[in-house]
Amino acid sequence: MEPFDAVIDYLREGRSGTLATIISRVGAAPRESGAKVFVGEDGKVHGTIGGGCVEAEVWQHARSVLRHSEPKRLRYAMSGTTVEDEGMICGGTVDLFLEPITAKHREVYEKIYACLSGNGRAVVVTRIDGGPFRKSLVPESGERLGDMALPDRLTEFDRIFQAGSPRVEDGLLIEAVVPPPRLYIYGGGHISQHISRMAKAVDFHVTIIDDREIFANRERFPEADEVIADEFRDVFETSRPPHNGYAVIVTRGHKHDAVVLEEVLKRPPRYTGMIGSRRKVKILFDDLRRKGFTEDLLGSVHAPIGIDIGAETPQEIAVSIVAELIKARSAAR
Repeated sequence: MEPFDAVIDYLREGRSGTLATIISRVGAAPRESGAKVFVGEDGKVHGTIGGGCVEAEVWQHARSVLRHSEPKRLRYAMSGTTVEDEGMICGGTVDLFLEPITAKHREVYEKIYACLSGNGRAVVVTRIDGGPFRKSLVPESGERLGDMALPDRLTEFDRIFQAGSPRVEDGLLIEAVVPPPRLYIYGGGHISQHISRMAKAVDFHVTIIDDREIFANRERFPEADEVIADEFRDVFETSRPPHNGYAVIVTRGHKHDAVVLEEVLKRPPRYTGMIGSRRKVKILFDDLRRKGFTEDLLGSVHAPIGIDIGAETPQEIAVSIVAELIKARSAAR
């Protein structure tokens, strides 16, 4: 379970916990700034900031933060001695902020969860120095939630979103909250099942599309955010990948792949990949050339899809595809 999934579950059940965020790192720390882990009042851990001794240290301090309802800053240096003693392969330093999760700021956490579920973007501001714990949020719509007066510069959304990593200014931790990248998987076969599970595990918002309800259903794809049973050509009238989205074409045959690829390329997303042999890809591309699609556009399609790892089984093919998705996402940051 992801940290904010757990945060909302606990709050809705009347329970509490501690949320730890990496606010900065130096050297080869295991996770990037902004990574989070939630420790529930029952001691259960949700998410990760890298595991090992860092997470064990956070777990210990999380109990104190929750008991006293007071936040805490930590610095953890993974020295050469620590690395050797704990069997770690990292040698950096991380600064962390631990905040008590209670009903007081439930409205803010609910809005963060909504944004992460695909409902808009926001800026979250948390006081980490110089006074009692305060937390506020400003969605792009402009209203302000929480208990802190915020500087006007925090409405400069584009600058904050483009910065990517959280930053600390004047004792405030400023974080952009954006929905996860949207992945559309066309085809509901065995490979798609494995792609869906793996993609969700690495924080994609997953939509499954197939023209057969026996394949496009919740029993086959319980982890997917959306499952659509509709004709491949018709589905584009109501749902298509956004310009910064990802499209994976793994339908059951040449005819359906051709339909989907043509529709996707009419408004191409950030990434388009299609499964198939080089011969099949050439046939489809030749047909699209005759329809007026440019070489640059066709050249942007990852086909055959996936990183070449010698994959043969559906599971291995899914690994190669999701690895390529991760690579494309990292290049876009």
